[in-house]
Amino acid sequence: MNHQPSRPLAAADAPPMTRRALAKQRTRERLLDAARRLFAERGYEAATVRDIANAADLSTGAVFASFSDKADLFNEVIIADYQTLSEQMAGLDVQGLPAREALLILLGSAYESHLEQLGLIQAAISFSWQRDSDAERRNRQGMKLILSLLAQVLRKGVERGELSETLDVRLTTEMMWDSYLSNYRRAIFDDWNAEALSQRLAAQLDILLAGFRAAA
Repeated sequence: MNHQPSRPLAAADAPPMTRRALAKQRTRERLLDAARRLFAERGYEAATVRDIANAADLSTGAVFASFSDKADLFNEVIIADYQTLSEQMAGLDVQGLPAREALLILLGSAYESHLEQLGLIQAAISFSWQRDSDAERRNRQGMKLILSLLAQVLRKGVERGELSETLDVRLTTEMMWDSYLSNYRRAIFDDWNAEALSQRLAAQLDILLAGFRAAA
């Protein structure tokens, strides 16, 4: 998975960015890239602002000119990762596949990508309990990019008659995502690979969808 910082698409009629704005954007991207690498290697606590600035070949002042503090920087790394992951998942061809198979392809690809940066995932799970309310709201906005893709697969399953109309799509999507995240404990502590994680998720998904599959 390419973990370069995500860049917002400019509107077709938007004026060109000024030289100063371009320089500020490049600085921000360099800091996000350096921070992602160090958070993945060292975890949240051990990666200092000074270390991140040095890794980006910038000053600590440049960090605080772009982000309010280290927590803000880390949260932006995670939000950018959500956007990158959602773009990767949206690019997978799962049209016409049964909902269960499509969901496993989407989330299986996420496991394969995230296992390459397991330290960052571990740091993100730990940090999730430390966010303030504003940061949590922003984080959830990033998460919605992925949840909307998963919910769309379930809705199409309902539309095709594959899944029951009584299925609570929103709740099932959230529970499926919670299961996906919880399985990283197996990767962190038990060295599970992407295939093992996907197999466990398949079993969890079968339980979540039990009773909502249309009769053959």
